Amino acid sequence: MDVEIIPAIDILDGKCVRLHQGRFDQVTVYFDNPADAAKMWADQGATRIHVVDLKGSAVGEPQEIRSLQRILAATSVPVQVGGGIRNLETALRMLDMGVERVIVGTSAVLDEGLARELFQALGSKIALAIDARDGKVAVKGWIETTVEDAIEFAHRMETLGASRVIYTDIARDGTLAGANIESIRLMAEALSIPVIASGGISTIKDIKALKELEQLGVEGAILGRALYSGELKFSDALAAAS
Repeated sequence: MDVEIIPAIDILDGKCVRLHQGRFDQVTVYFDNPADAAKMWADQGATRIHVVDLKGSAVGEPQEIRSLQRILAATSVPVQVGGGIRNLETALRMLDMGVERVIVGTSAVLDEGLARELFQALGSKIALAIDARDGKVAVKGWIETTVEDAIEFAHRMETLGASRVIYTDIARDGTLAGANIESIRLMAEALSIPVIASGGISTIKDIKALKELEQLGVEGAILGRALYSGELKFSDALAAAS
């Protein structure tokens, strides 16, 4: 098996952007039409695309349905989507649109009953996003940090039925500073479900280090700024992960 290299398309105001450490005041626009980005990654061999509705994450309901529809129309590659999915109805609406996997974050932190309902209803069609700052869970589009330890939270969500975790180190996200390999390793060791790594992954060295964690359950790596800035070629990332 290879570690799946998953290009990220972060959408804000209808454009494909990257934020620095999740900050809405530090935005770089890469594509005016996110569907163009999706098509580019699909043409380069992506087997999955990670889409985040940034404003949806902050306000609590999806804001980029039209952009998402364009992405789904532009490519047949499986798409996973997060940002503002805070109830089962919204999750099902996304899946009905053609999304392959929905991602839930804040809502699971704030409502354990909802987390159980989502995981049990959707199974492998849902992934839990755990965004951490200094090892603590962050919520509401990374605006607030809770007192809950990220690994303890992940373990609790696993007992409620979570089928996989997408783990992001916010301090590294969008910085090209390199992945926090140690925190990813600790997360993977603590769980028996797969982990997808995110945040700061920017070099072949990062990807090879994640590849070494595959036996612990690291199944994928989400890449953003490094691909868009040209720091890392998608083909090189694929080669390092295989």
